[in-house]
Amino acid sequence: MLNTRHLIKVGMAWISIVYVVCFAAVAVYPQIRTLAMKYGLHVDIDLGTAVTTPLTFVTGLVLWNLAATATLGLLAFLFNRIRP
Repeated sequence: MLNTRHLIKVGMAWISIVYVVCFAAVAVYPQIRTLAMKYGLHVDIDLGTAVTTPLTFVTGLVLWNLAATATLGLLAFLFNRIRP
């Protein structure tokens, strides 16, 4: 049986760390977005201007944590309900 609250807390900590690292990478080296699209997704497009402001940082952090919470909550729910 998974401890859902603990799993969600750990997941939120993990996604927060990853988000801060990624946001900092884009702030320091904006071309990383285009390179990730080209070599990771095999798409060569112009992504426009990088917008790195405190508001976009906080908004993105909140949205990613909400997504992680929903995903990990579903994972825990399914894990605890589906028997081997």
